[in-house]
Amino acid sequence: MGGGIWVVGEVDAAGALTKLSGEAATAARALGEAGSREVTGVVVVAEPDGAAASLAAFLSTVLAVRAPEMADRAASAVVAARIVALAAAAQERPAYFVLGATPDGRDLAGMLSVLLEIGVLVNATGLTWDAAADGVPAGPRVEMQPFGGRVLTSSGFTGECGIILLRPNMVTAEPLAEPGSVEERTPGEVLDLPPVRVIERVVTESPGPSIEEARVIVAGGRGVGGPDGFAGLRELAGLLGGAVGASRAAVDAGWIDYATQIGQTGKTVKPAVYLAFGVSGAIQHKVGMQTAETIIAVDRDPDAPIGEFADLFVVADLAAVVPALAAALRARAG
Repeated sequence: MGGGIWVVGEVDAAGALTKLSGEAATAARALGEAGSREVTGVVVVAEPDGAAASLAAFLSTVLAVRAPEMADRAASAVVAARIVALAAAAQERPAYFVLGATPDGRDLAGMLSVLLEIGVLVNATGLTWDAAADGVPAGPRVEMQPFGGRVLTSSGFTGECGIILLRPNMVTAEPLAEPGSVEERTPGEVLDLPPVRVIERVVTESPGPSIEEARVIVAGGRGVGGPDGFAGLRELAGLLGGAVGASRAAVDAGWIDYATQIGQTGKTVKPAVYLAFGVSGAIQHKVGMQTAETIIAVDRDPDAPIGEFADLFVVADLAAVVPALAAALRARAG
């Protein structure tokens, strides 16, 4: 058996384990079973107990590392330093790391890549394990969709170690039959932390579920026409218990916050229902929402690309459809 696989758990602003961390743990567990590698979770935060227990629902062993310095330091720098110290103290350094492809995950992957001198494969959409063949060592096979999803690639590491960044909603998180154990660890000598300190935190609050976890998403694109158009979509989302999303065109126009952007340069979502209003369906947007269970699109252009893959495509004026739909939902609720 070679080096193991470590899954680095990520937490949200409230200190809870993110949904993507459960997905990464599930994907890593499948890799470990296929490659006969031990899979271990690692949580490095100021108060790791809750998040570590949540990660243990997916992995048999989780290392909880208490890092009080994260209160005023850049999180990625602290996590990287602690993980490198843990790896140095381990009897056998892990061969592979699996992280979520989030802004913090990408920062952490870059730091670990430099500190440990190992490669990174980003934005994985699928993971399998390849046996050794033709001089190529056994290891993970990582599927990716570069160029806006126009190309499907399959890549591996040239050596027997590396870092994998998994895109959200590519794997269904599956807990173990019985939760694993949590072990509190204190790293030995920790590398000097960079002098970068956090001087301000800005938290954006929005009503309803987060866009990553919403079962219903009401998305708007250039066809919405402006910020006022999104007011109607917000009402629809509220009536449906969902979240509001947007295409890059709407975000670039300044009509709505970047946090709502879905697509290649935004977020990847997997709702039960995706309602798209005035969204053309360009490939860059499609890669972020194509795994939705049901896609319903409304657009005035009968030739909009989204009509080619939507389950229901309505050619109509948004100015008439959105208020009518909201009125019908209000009447039904009343």
